[in-house]
Amino acid sequence: MPGIMILHPGREKSLLRKHPWIFSKGVMEIKEPPENGGDITVRDSAGNFLATASYSPESQIRGRVWSFDPDEKIDAAFFERRIRKAWESRQALIERTAVSAVRVIDAESDFLPGLIIDRYNNILVVKILSAGTEYHLQHIKSALEKIFPDDVIYERSDEAVRKKEGLSERKGMLRGELPPQPITISENAGMKILVDVVNGHKTGFYLDQRDNRAALEKHCRGRDVLNCFSYTGGFSLYALRGRAKSVVNVDVSGPALAIAKENVVLNHLDPGRCRFVRADVFEYLRKSRDEKKKFDVIVLDPPKFAESQSQLPKACRGYKDINMLAASLLNPGGILMTYSCSGHMTPDLFQKVVADALLDAGREGQIIEYLTQAGDHPVALPFPEGLYLKGLVVKVS
Repeated sequence: MPGIMILHPGREKSLLRKHPWIFSKGVMEIKEPPENGGDITVRDSAGNFLATASYSPESQIRGRVWSFDPDEKIDAAFFERRIRKAWESRQALIERTAVSAVRVIDAESDFLPGLIIDRYNNILVVKILSAGTEYHLQHIKSALEKIFPDDVIYERSDEAVRKKEGLSERKGMLRGELPPQPITISENAGMKILVDVVNGHKTGFYLDQRDNRAALEKHCRGRDVLNCFSYTGGFSLYALRGRAKSVVNVDVSGPALAIAKENVVLNHLDPGRCRFVRADVFEYLRKSRDEKKKFDVIVLDPPKFAESQSQLPKACRGYKDINMLAASLLNPGGILMTYSCSGHMTPDLFQKVVADALLDAGREGQIIEYLTQAGDHPVALPFPEGLYLKGLVVKVS
């Protein structure tokens, strides 16, 4: 029998609205606590059933809800149902766009907290990020083997966030054998991209930016483009396909830039219109400002600046700095495509930071498009935290 988590009076309100997190401050008592990640029954202070959750005694998020149904058992069949439903929901996107890489499970937004699964061709890359998913790993693996009988399964649970759950980082094979890396995926009208699922960022690539890469293409004809934090050059490929006059990729990673060069050749694009600069983006932007360089389109897709709420003020300063520098480098009428993937940065706050950045740069700007994560990265309505990727297309004058 699972243990029981009893909440303080009034702390059940978020669960009644189907939000999946239970914070430690809301917990009044734990009876017969299970082991780390084990299932626990959640009740209000009057003893009424609220949910079945995973128990994480070392995390501030003390419980993550699996189910609000008192009769639903958390077993291999449960994970098979949830994963199969999510996979079926992606089929329309796959058929419409002919992508060969897609997010299968997006954690809380697919009602499986702490579980990320991306599929690259026939390779499933799994991230186990919570004590609950760690506890049920074999059930998850069993479900994947049934739904994707021919797929290789590789684990990339190498995220620092696992430490908050009392877990160590880990990666390795769960089933089968990986082909030589990198592999080639396709997206958006046949764009081919090399992905290293073993050593690449996240699960190997940023699938959430798929639609936004395509959105860049229409702004680039005859223009000089600067792609900051370029990684393996995804945005640059669309700029080149959009007939950009020139594209500069800037990233601190030499291996990522090497793959970016290969991606240009792979898509039969003109490497003569593309430069690759290994540098710290902040330093590159400052140096370019001092040298009075100018661009027509600048893409800012930085890594997450705020891992926690306490880091948000510092993150705001970082976002303001790079956007101010970028705005100062744009020709009149230029386009700034700027992003934040920090979940703690709200859309309103991000817009304010970018507005302040342009003000300090002595420039004026108009938002001509709002961008967000691709459709295979949904946002469950009771879980607004699932909206983490914010993008603004700003025309700068």
